[in-house]
Amino acid sequence: MRARELGRKSVVVGDRVQLVGDVSGAPGALARIVRISERTSVLRRTADDDDTTPEGRLERVVVANADQLVIVSALSDPPPRTGFIDRCLVAAYDAGVEPLLCLTKADLAGPEQVLDYYAELDLPYVLVRPGSDLDELRGRLASRISVMVGHSGVGKSTLVNRLVPDALRAVGVVSAIGKGRHTSTSAVALRLPTVGKSKKDPGWIIDTPGIRSFGLAHVSAESLLHGFSDLVEGTLDDQPNCGHSPADADCRLDAWVAAGNADPRRLASYRRLLSSRAGELDSRNEEGSAA
Repeated sequence: MRARELGRKSVVVGDRVQLVGDVSGAPGALARIVRISERTSVLRRTADDDDTTPEGRLERVVVANADQLVIVSALSDPPPRTGFIDRCLVAAYDAGVEPLLCLTKADLAGPEQVLDYYAELDLPYVLVRPGSDLDELRGRLASRISVMVGHSGVGKSTLVNRLVPDALRAVGVVSAIGKGRHTSTSAVALRLPTVGKSKKDPGWIIDTPGIRSFGLAHVSAESLLHGFSDLVEGTLDDQPNCGHSPADADCRLDAWVAAGNADPRRLASYRRLLSSRAGELDSRNEEGSAA
């Protein structure tokens, strides 16, 4: 339990805390959290970009002190959603957390279309197939605290169970319309087991519930550009105070992209995020864009 003197300060998965009391874990034992250490990183998401919802623009801390965000996306069934991946990238860079793209169900489709979309970002990625070894993924998780996010149905819980056999995370199925059922209901931190005779710290993973939207209302319009480093050069010679939105008629990004300097799909996605953040577009519909 949390000590009363902490007031309304929240405690989230990943927090490092100090305890007093009985920490034996025996039945009836009681300990209190009396201090929360300063966080090295905070990964946030807004409940929704649409402030007409009951929750409005409620900001939620997903996890504290993570240093890597593993974005889990299926290559098929359901198809990859680059809009969702873009949102996760923006949130990761805004939080100072390194992203890793984990593409599952690689036995059903190739990764070329997704990788082509992110070709200019030098985004690290791993491919996962049913039954394939997870050595490359384990290597990227080692000595790190990694938080895993993804839409329901992309195989995240299955992946967690393969990485941590004792986790027993609930596994769902994909419906006929390509949407997964939400099976994980709460975030949980799991210590990765040591494999073989390796003496390297295997790291931690934090599994999160499958989410339909990753709102970015808490991220400033300027910071949104962090997830689109391939467009930054095109903004340098733009007019002062240009918002780079469709409403900015004199924005020079259009001509710069049209000249072949960047993928037009990336500019379109960036502007969708700008519109969504401004409440002009429903983030849940925007994220439906497949690669």
